[in-house]
Amino acid sequence: MKSEIANRINGLRTFMRQHQLSAFIIPSTDPHSGEYVPEHWESRKWISGFSGSAGTIVITLEAAGLWTDSRYFIQAAEQLEHTGISLFKERLPETPSIVDWLADTLTAGDKVGIDGWVNNYQDTCALQTELQNKGLLLCMAPDPFEKLWTDRPALPSNKVFIHDLKYAGISCKDKITQIREYIRQNGCTGILISALDEVAWTLNLRGNDVHCNPVFVSYLLITNHISTLYIIEDKLSNEIINYLAENGVSVRPYTMIEKDLKEFTGTIQLSTNINAAVYKAACNHATVRTAVSPVLHLKAIKNEIEINGFRQAMERDGVAMVKFLYWLKTAAVNGNETELSIDRKLYELRAEQANFKGISFDTIAGYKAHGAIVHYEATPETDIPLRPEGMLLLDSGAQYLDGTTDITRTLVMGTLTEEEMTDYTLVLKGFIQLSMARFPHGTCGTQLDVLARLPMWKAGINYLHGTGHGVGCFLNVHEGPHQIRMNHMPAMLVPGMTVTNEPGIYKAGRHGIRTENTMLIIPAEETEFGTYYKFEPLTLCPIDKEAILTDMLNEEEINWFNQYHETVYQRLSPKLNAEECEWLRKATSPLKQ
Repeated sequence: MKSEIANRINGLRTFMRQHQLSAFIIPSTDPHSGEYVPEHWESRKWISGFSGSAGTIVITLEAAGLWTDSRYFIQAAEQLEHTGISLFKERLPETPSIVDWLADTLTAGDKVGIDGWVNNYQDTCALQTELQNKGLLLCMAPDPFEKLWTDRPALPSNKVFIHDLKYAGISCKDKITQIREYIRQNGCTGILISALDEVAWTLNLRGNDVHCNPVFVSYLLITNHISTLYIIEDKLSNEIINYLAENGVSVRPYTMIEKDLKEFTGTIQLSTNINAAVYKAACNHATVRTAVSPVLHLKAIKNEIEINGFRQAMERDGVAMVKFLYWLKTAAVNGNETELSIDRKLYELRAEQANFKGISFDTIAGYKAHGAIVHYEATPETDIPLRPEGMLLLDSGAQYLDGTTDITRTLVMGTLTEEEMTDYTLVLKGFIQLSMARFPHGTCGTQLDVLARLPMWKAGINYLHGTGHGVGCFLNVHEGPHQIRMNHMPAMLVPGMTVTNEPGIYKAGRHGIRTENTMLIIPAEETEFGTYYKFEPLTLCPIDKEAILTDMLNEEEINWFNQYHETVYQRLSPKLNAEECEWLRKATSPLKQ
């Protein structure tokens, strides 16, 4: 395999010489800026052998380097060994940026190539400026892997299916009408929707092209009079073609988007995350505006049908979780289970539920020290057995036709240290404080973030990830524009939005703790000071009581906790058998201070 990597890099260097390029940058992205990348665009993985989800490789005529983050330092070092590719560990003070490394490696006037289809336009502009400041030139080149990667996976050809109106709540026609009104108000002739979840939401269609996300590779061009879906036509059955026609949507081949944009006249809006090749094509005859897509906001605010669907999906997911916890706490204490085996068991229990369509992200099942690795994913090489001691961090979710779930529970497997129990309770305090928040109209997630962190901050502890993200409705589990995090996120929190609440504490080599619910923003009250909102917990699953130091909780926190557990019991117990119901009754019995 190592020699094969060398051959692939040499092939790219031949391409570079043919195009007078001194370097080529290969990111981990696709033309639609998705979180998960279809195999067709896994070029960085193919040429380097590094299989992590994040990283950028830079190839020059003499050297090669891969930049990745701390999640993958160990994995990258192993996979890059003997390939001639140097590992650059991001965010370490001694690590040069890609531009600085290129400036030290190349000569002034040298050309650096990229494939504009897999590079974001705004990032490309920033890169061009940085390179110019170093005396280097950025060039958009053809995709070198079209010829080099001889057994390259084809573009996904999975069939598209209709997301029924009984789940979507608003028809495709009505959504397109909303978008056209936006176009009209903003003085545009048309808008190109390029994010795959936005295309799927607008058309009330779903697919299976992307891991964990029920979307399909496509573009959607909407003008004042015409809507055109650019897609591989084999993906569409006659039923879907007729459905699109009934909604005024014509179909063009996916690869025709560049030609048609070059011929587009008038004013077109492109999303801020549009790829550089599409932007360049649109600039041929049209006036181009880049702005946040209106669909991002429209789909973030769930309608009543979607909200009811979320509640039903969360009940079914809660039933699966309780069945799993009952099994884990009773049958899985024999020492025969591992991180991977419990992942499989949870999948089986979810798959028994109605409307189940797969997982919403790869499960994080981190036992003891593995829980401290925030994005840990067990592999056959890292898989370890569970013992009657310590804690298990379990972060998982599912896709259902009527909703998407995302839940984390930290589970007590046996004897705990005082430090583990203290940290667990600090996380719980922050989780409850955010859950209880009431806030006025105009509040953004950044203004609430401190509620989840304050108990930890008082103990000199912090976590580096965000506290909350939006969740799609049978769509991507990570959805914007709103977030709850320390850095400023200006999107307001308004009723109908779903958002997670997931503070945590991670101590390397010891333990990781996180508790997470998905919540719905709902109206709270009107006062003389304005309109106030609050959170409704959508997730229904007990929170392990065995690690709680109750004297660290105040009366208000205990009351919230007990009320939440009462809701969990009332909603889920009718759907469980007698043994599971009895276990749940004990698991949700009131805390006493």
